[in-house]
This record gives sequence, C-alpha cells and structure tokens, in this order.
Amino acid sequence: MKIVIVGNGKVGFSLAEQLVREKYDVVIVDLREDTLRRAADALDIMSVKGNGISAATLIEAGAPDADLLVAATNADEINMVCCLTAKHLGAKYAIARIRNPEYNTGLSDLKRNMGIDMVINPENATAVEISRLLRFPPAANIETFCRGRVELIGFRLLEEDFLVNRPLHALSDQVKQLSLLFCAVERPGGEVVIPNGSFVPQAGDKLYLIGRPSSLDQFFRLLGRYSPKVKSVFIVGGGKISLYLSAVLEKMKMRVKIVEIQKDRCRFISERLPHTTVICGDGTDQELLEEEDVTASDAFVALTDRDEDNLIISLYAMQQGIPKVVAKSNRQNYAGIAHAAGLDSVISPKLLTAGQILQVVRGMQNSKGSVMNALYKIADGHAEAMEFVANATTRNRDTPLRELRLKPGILVAVLVHQGRIVIPDGSSSIAAGDTVIVISRNHGILDLNDIFEDSLLELGGDA
Repeated sequence: MKIVIVGNGKVGFSLAEQLVREKYDVVIVDLREDTLRRAADALDIMSVKGNGISAATLIEAGAPDADLLVAATNADEINMVCCLTAKHLGAKYAIARIRNPEYNTGLSDLKRNMGIDMVINPENATAVEISRLLRFPPAANIETFCRGRVELIGFRLLEEDFLVNRPLHALSDQVKQLSLLFCAVERPGGEVVIPNGSFVPQAGDKLYLIGRPSSLDQFFRLLGRYSPKVKSVFIVGGGKISLYLSAVLEKMKMRVKIVEIQKDRCRFISERLPHTTVICGDGTDQELLEEEDVTASDAFVALTDRDEDNLIISLYAMQQGIPKVVAKSNRQNYAGIAHAAGLDSVISPKLLTAGQILQVVRGMQNSKGSVMNALYKIADGHAEAMEFVANATTRNRDTPLRELRLKPGILVAVLVHQGRIVIPDGSSSIAAGDTVIVISRNHGILDLNDIFEDSLLELGGDA
C-alpha cells in the first residue's frame, strides 16, 4: 500500500513513523531540506523536496499511484489544494488537515468540491479528549466505543487502593458484579501486560478498565476515587485547542479562565467566547497564577506551545493540590518523565491524529473483512484497543471463546450482541453483526480474523 504524506511536521513525521513500523510504503514531501533529511535518516524512507500544491512534485512523489495522500502542512489552504491536485492525478483517497474553526460550517461542501475524503483536526480532537477527562476526573485517559456506550479508562494505582497486592480473581463480589474488565496493565518499567485472573496489581501500575460508563462510575466510588464534578477550569495558553476546549466546556456549564500572553489573541478569544474570562499575562509566572487564585480551580489545563512549560506548570499545579491537571505534550520522552512524577493526563495531539489516520489505513487494506470502527493507542503506544463489527467473513463465529486459539497478547474485552453490552467469559461467542472490542499487544490488527491462530483448540478448523 503506497502512502504519500505532504508536510513533515509533528503530525506528518509521527504518522510516517507509525506507518513505516507497520511496513507500509511511505513517501514524505516537504519544502525543508533539514526535515526531509531527518525523516530519511530516522525512518529510511523516500523523500521529495517541493511544494505539495505542485503537480510535478506530487507526480515525483508517486501521487498518481498512491492509495492514500495525507496533506498535513501548517496551512489549511495548501492542504486543500494539495488534495484536489492529488485526486485529479489519480490518488485513491485524500486526507486533509484543516484546523481553522471558520471552515467548520461549510466543511461538507468543502470536502465535496476539493476532492477531500476525510478531514482531520488535531486541535479539535485534543479538545474533545480533554473535555472527557474533565467530565470524569479520576481517569488518566478515556477512550470511547459504541458511540459512548462503552468506555476504556486508564488510572494509576495508589498504595492504599484495595486492588493492590491482590489477584484479580480475589476481588469482592461487589466489584465482580459491576460488569467491567481489567483489560491491560502498564507497569512502571514500561512492561505492558494483558492480565488474567491470577494477575496481582501493584502500586504504581497503570490499569486499563473497560465497561459501561455507569459501571466505571460505581467502581471509582468503591475505590474512593470519586470526585465532585469539575465546575471551574483554569487554562494556560490561548491557542486553537483552548478555543475549541473552552467552547465545549461552556456548553458543559463549566466556568473557564484562560491566561494568554499575546494581547491580540486575548482580544480575539474574548470576542469569540464572551462567557470565558480572559487574562492577558504569562501563564508560566508563579506570581500571576497566585494572583489569579489558580488553587480555587477544580481543574488546570496547560496548553502553551512549549511542552517544557506545560509540564513544569502542570507539576506546579499538582503541588498546589488542584484536583485535576492535564498537560499537552507531543514529545513521548517528556510524557514518560511526567508520568514518573505523577502527572498521568498528558495529551499528544500528533498521536491522536496519527491514530485516526492509522484506523483509516487499516480499514482500506482490509476492505473485504470486518469493519473497524475505532482504533486507540494505549499504554504509551505499546498496546491498541479496537472496535470491529463481525460479519460473514469472520471465522469461528458462534464458537465459545474458551475453545478458540487466540494469538498471545490478544483479549476479547467486550461484545455488543443485539444491543446488549456483554463482558465475555469462556462461554461467550461472537455472532455475525456483533460489535467486538479487542485489546492487542504487539500486533498490527487489520481484521477481526487477525486475532485468531490458524486453528481452534482441539477442533482443528473454522467454526
């Protein structure tokens, strides 16, 4: 499968890195010699220097024969024209990064007229992700499936939690009756485990729990982690993410205060968000934070353009006892440092975007198999959570899970059968039309059939 990526910035490079890891044929296009050299050296891929709008440049990159072109430059307009040109040249599918909120109202017409098959907006996706965390503060991260009917939540175990040093099978009936599943564990050293009943959680482990939102809510109440709803949010940085996020939070009836250093930007935000308090100043200045009574906020979100500043002021906010702290950081090594310091809610726009596109790529490669509706990277990218719809091509249907030979590191976490959410046990089976949520470690799953070994236990064939 041939993929052309125009724009080798944070999103472009991160996407190329993941696609190369999964053995796709990737070509990078960019005007900057240094970024192309970096991609060629780090990823060992073909690079083309030139403007993505130019037909000659796109032809040199192989756009006429490309299965997918992703336009991810910093300019929305260039991305649109790039997709239009590529589709006219013969590219089968085109994705454009469009970030300006002013384009949102006419997006459907824009896609149709410009030949764009899919629009990605990293800032809006990041804002949605953060709003989920503020809706449910105990979680370090939240992923949604089945249109919100199922959620996957990651959280860090504390020394005093009742799960610590007890095998999962020994948990109380009160927990077992909640209809949820511990589906993955990230250990402090970076090891990722798909747990079974004998697994013994330790303090410092990051556990991933999946189930109905109501069941997860009850679990955190039992754990003693339930916290009151967030009513006030303090945001540092007034970029696009802050604008999208504040608009969402206003609808959720939360009070929002934004600190932004540029006067023109403050004026723009005030005009767009009349119900949001905007402070012109340096949000990394401790004195300003104290003057604005940051500790009175229920949540603190760091969204400046500098990852280093975001992490430092987030750690300061944690020290001040603010109940929920979220930081934006695109650098994976910084996220690891933050987690070690106790800051679990670190959001990466580039990884969110790469995950969205990766889902499309796998779906295109698996055009005749089961439909993939969602794909999320979890445990710092070392595991994946996917939502499929089983169909006539799915093997081993109607066979009890206990009789199936699944690949190592694979877990069938949730089945949705005839509208009913099921946490499966050994007697459960997959039927055509079921939604199936799968957790995978170290597998690039394209199709639901990819979770199976070649044969059934003791049965020797398909069901």
